[in-house]
Amino acid sequence: MSRVKAAVFASGTGSNFEAIIEADDLACDIALLVCNKPGAVVIDKAVKHGIPTLILDPKAYASKEDYEQKIVEKLHESGITWVFLAGYMRIVGKTLLHAFDRKIINIHPSLLPNFPGKDAIEQAYQAGAEQTGVTVHFIDEGIDTGPILAQESLTIYPDDTKETLQTRVQAIEHRLYPQVINQLVLKNL
Repeated sequence: MSRVKAAVFASGTGSNFEAIIEADDLACDIALLVCNKPGAVVIDKAVKHGIPTLILDPKAYASKEDYEQKIVEKLHESGITWVFLAGYMRIVGKTLLHAFDRKIINIHPSLLPNFPGKDAIEQAYQAGAEQTGVTVHFIDEGIDTGPILAQESLTIYPDDTKETLQTRVQAIEHRLYPQVINQLVLKNL
């Protein structure tokens, strides 16, 4: 029996991408990296691990639908079943959502519904929150509003800086995301 194939979408340094592909006993094969930023560090990490990449600049397309349709075509060609967003700094539109209904998950560095959108760690830090954390959730048409799959909280200490907080949040992300991926994939075999 062939293994389930998944794609990771990322836009930046790829720390969560790397945590996923280096996870012990991952229940699926990461068969593709999709990146919207030519030159992003994550691309080098995919190349290093022998993972094919699809690098598409959204500005090169007439519309969001055209951009996403090209991605959907490549995902289908590659036999992709699941999509894992890992620092993908674009809002997923209807074209991708409909093609992969309830098969796209995201990791977000806060306890949703608190601090959705960009810079969630900075938002929590600036708000003087006593707690934050990590959420793994399905994607829907809103921004960080999809059904929650898992959450883990983290105390914000008085002496935390944005950097120390980010390091501690990422440590949770790197452990929690592969766990949730495994649970989902195995449950849906």
